[in-house]
Amino acid sequence: MLRATKIEKSYGNLPVLKGIDLEIHKGEIVAIVGASGAGKSTLLHILGTLDHPDKGKVFIHDKDVFGQSSKGLAAFRNKCLGFVFQFHNLLPEFSALENVMIPGLIGNKDERTVKKRGQELLTMLGLADRINHKPSELSGGEQQRTAVARAMINAPDLILADEPSGNLDSKNAEDLHALFLQLRKDTGQTFIVVTHNEHLSELADRRIELKDGIINK
Repeated sequence: MLRATKIEKSYGNLPVLKGIDLEIHKGEIVAIVGASGAGKSTLLHILGTLDHPDKGKVFIHDKDVFGQSSKGLAAFRNKCLGFVFQFHNLLPEFSALENVMIPGLIGNKDERTVKKRGQELLTMLGLADRINHKPSELSGGEQQRTAVARAMINAPDLILADEPSGNLDSKNAEDLHALFLQLRKDTGQTFIVVTHNEHLSELADRRIELKDGIINK
């Protein structure tokens, strides 16, 4: 479902990615691992179209994603990709449900439909009684599950997660890992996960190690 070819990226005179080739198949959970500074987050951001490569191409369902206009790319990202970050990135003034609904509303979907789907997702993730709570009223694990629900609201083809358990205690981290496995089983969801967590990387179907800007084979 995703293919990246000859991805290169530098910041100033510092080369971070030095020619990355990889393929991700539908329904896979793929862990990207490596030391700090190896280029993991940079690669994830390029695969998720949040950043552009200096060279190379990314294809999702055989579509050259960077061959689109900026407006077209933004619409594609909203529809086809979901994101989960280490620090949740929930808006503090909005409830859990309102946070989850945001990508759907940005995509101009019917508000009632988006609200219903948001309620279903939060219930599925064990947050039925926390729907109207703001992030400050949620535990770290509850905030992260809210972020997962937000990532899923548009039924994206691919979810990209950057150190999703890095800010969680061990119990909540284990729960999050189990959730990813369950979602893949229930929905066929595809995940690319950047992680330092050894246990999560071992649970993945495949582990890709970056070292000095290349894939360590």
